[in-house]
Amino acid sequence: MTLSSLLRITPRLAPAARRTRAASTVNTSTVKPLDSILIANRGEIALRVGRTAADRGIRVTTLYTDPDSRAQHALSSPFAFNLGSVSAYLDGDRIIEIAKKEGCQAIHPGYGFLSENSAFARKCTEAGLVFIGPPYTAIEDMGDKSRSKEIMTAAGVPCVPGYHGANQDPAFLEEQADKIEYPVLIKAVKGGGGKGMRIASSKSEFQAQLESAKSEAMSSFGDDNVLVEKYITTPRHIEVQVFADKHGNSVALGERDCSIQRRHQKVLEESPAPHLPDVTRKELWDKARAAALAVGYEGAGTVEFIFDNDSGKFYFMEMNTRLQVEHPVTEMVTGQDLVHWQILVAEGAKLPLTQEEVEERISQSGHGIEARIYAENPEQGFIPDSGRLLHVRTPATSDDIRIDAGFVEGDDVSAHYDPMISKLIVRGSNREEALRKLAVALEEYEVAGPVTNIEFLKTICKSPDFIAGEVETGYIEKHRTELFAKKTIEDEVLAQVALACLQRDTISGAHTAGVAGSTIGFTPSYQERQLTLTESTGPGSTEGSTFSVRVQQTADDTFNVEVGGRVFEQVVSKLDPNSHIVTSFFPHTRLDTTVIRDEDTVIAFQRGTQYRLTLPRAKWMEKALGLKDVTNSVLAPMPCKVLRVEVQAGDVVEKDQPLVVIESMKMETVIRSPQRGTIARVVHRQGVSHASFPLARIPDPVIQFFIACLLRIVLYGCIEIVTLLLTLDFAISIIRFMFMANVPCRINVKAGHRWWNSQRQNSYESTLERKINIISMSFDLQKKKKKSRGSPLRICHN
Repeated sequence: MTLSSLLRITPRLAPAARRTRAASTVNTSTVKPLDSILIANRGEIALRVGRTAADRGIRVTTLYTDPDSRAQHALSSPFAFNLGSVSAYLDGDRIIEIAKKEGCQAIHPGYGFLSENSAFARKCTEAGLVFIGPPYTAIEDMGDKSRSKEIMTAAGVPCVPGYHGANQDPAFLEEQADKIEYPVLIKAVKGGGGKGMRIASSKSEFQAQLESAKSEAMSSFGDDNVLVEKYITTPRHIEVQVFADKHGNSVALGERDCSIQRRHQKVLEESPAPHLPDVTRKELWDKARAAALAVGYEGAGTVEFIFDNDSGKFYFMEMNTRLQVEHPVTEMVTGQDLVHWQILVAEGAKLPLTQEEVEERISQSGHGIEARIYAENPEQGFIPDSGRLLHVRTPATSDDIRIDAGFVEGDDVSAHYDPMISKLIVRGSNREEALRKLAVALEEYEVAGPVTNIEFLKTICKSPDFIAGEVETGYIEKHRTELFAKKTIEDEVLAQVALACLQRDTISGAHTAGVAGSTIGFTPSYQERQLTLTESTGPGSTEGSTFSVRVQQTADDTFNVEVGGRVFEQVVSKLDPNSHIVTSFFPHTRLDTTVIRDEDTVIAFQRGTQYRLTLPRAKWMEKALGLKDVTNSVLAPMPCKVLRVEVQAGDVVEKDQPLVVIESMKMETVIRSPQRGTIARVVHRQGVSHASFPLARIPDPVIQFFIACLLRIVLYGCIEIVTLLLTLDFAISIIRFMFMANVPCRINVKAGHRWWNSQRQNSYESTLERKINIISMSFDLQKKKKKSRGSPLRICHN
């Protein structure tokens, strides 16, 4: 895929922005135009930078690693080079070598990875390459949280009280926390993105939180030094976008409120910040500009502040010396292309707008909001997810609706990198209109495959306090009951899923075995079928409700559907196999439902809501396929690396006691005991790293197919022989003889005969679970029950 084709993925900036760029004047005598750049990043930011570069006729060289070989950014340019291993995006020397070899004049680091690495910026300069970012000295000063606070204090920028010194002795840090008074915030000195950050609410948990923060900081930044600050209990996260050039000019392009966060990482960002007094707003801008000038800044930067909702005061938190993930919000309310500004500054040009011109544009541009679409499971603590994007349908883009995406349908979301799929950005004339546009756009956004946070974002957009602008960084936890309220599944949704699954099987002619809902091979005439569906919140979920749906076809494309005792008669339904949309005319309404099936998982989209269901496997099939009972095992919820094992075999643990600390996508997660018990065995030790931790292997689908065929043959053969060829007494004798060596049994052939005749004359139920129940009623196996003493707790990972 070329860069020109990728331009269709995300709309360009509004016409006003393009006119501004064309009209801007710079001192051409000091400008050194760039004609080729290397993008030292991946995903949506690599594509974002590439679009602006392509607009200006700049040749782009991209990089990728082995897991990213077919990623969109790797395919976006004919000049793409493989760095090799997963962590190679951090190999600055190799990246500079490629840039020099390919004749690139500059390197754009994007965000993350090497974007705030002062040593890399210095090496670029020494190699004669333009680093599209601030001077390495500014990165050093602002990258060290302790040093940056010293500089800000000297520049008159207020800072949060705390300890920012070099003494990293755990006992000493705890003493400082005691002086500051709890709760305190432990934060990596060299960090960002919420990594290496923990809150200690009391003295008893300080050391554990300190150890976790240091471990994550070392993993993410190669430096485990931390600072300790007073944690403000009702804070807002407000940041200011600043820009400076080589000529001493500096502007603030408005502020962004990023208070809606989980795991200390942003989920929603908006500009301007709601309910912020104009006097405070202007003061924030002035302090942010002062911060940039204090370190001789050049290029794009973000000065982050903590705003105390209780006192109305704000404090400097840190400065990110790079372009932020949420920069499109600022682009929406200013009409400016910030990547274009970065390139202009790197070329030596002056800033295109003055502070007065920026403020005038902001006053006329309304309100912008960005929602980050993540592959993560909010129901399970926002743990990252990964896998193939089976289905992606996005809202229509316009000047007011923009999508910055790094993936398309069919791509794999890797477990090795950040799980963000895309960013959805909207603009309205005011905040209320922007929120309405965001809610509608989210309802039109469909992603099937990995679990995403889209449904959670919809819930936030409808939360009364969020609509009112009453935001704070603890919003999600404070409103947990409201945001995670259990949602009911309407009968029509279940009916649509059943109709889609059965029609898909009819169209494809596939009758795969192995799930409760498959057929065993009876004739395809109009017959009643039954599907069992279980509500799911994601992989491994077993807590959802189970529903039974009966479908009786009465004519071509016409069905009677029964869901939980409610009957929909003469439903005319048709499935489009290309779009996966089943259109059904119920007696009271018409429904268009997108139904995506992935083995035993079904994802449905109906009227702006996503539903996740599973077709449960028959219990006998689980045993036949070798699936183990994992009731008393603890599974890793994602592909991960085991950082620490907190227990050993024989330990007695309490409910919610930490067992294992894992790392995935550079984030640490504590796995806790689901119950009180005794550790029987620790399967994986510290340092183990795998793409996945399978508890049991499921046979290949081809093997399942042959098993299904064999079962059909045995079933047909037994029933026909018993009911048509043998006498009642002879049949009983033969079957008893066959089972004598194993389990005593008796068979009610009359019951089986009546059942078989009824199936020939009437209909059958298509689920394997139902078939086995019928056979169990006919074949009464008298197995001896063994006393169960309970199973010990095991630690496994999946």
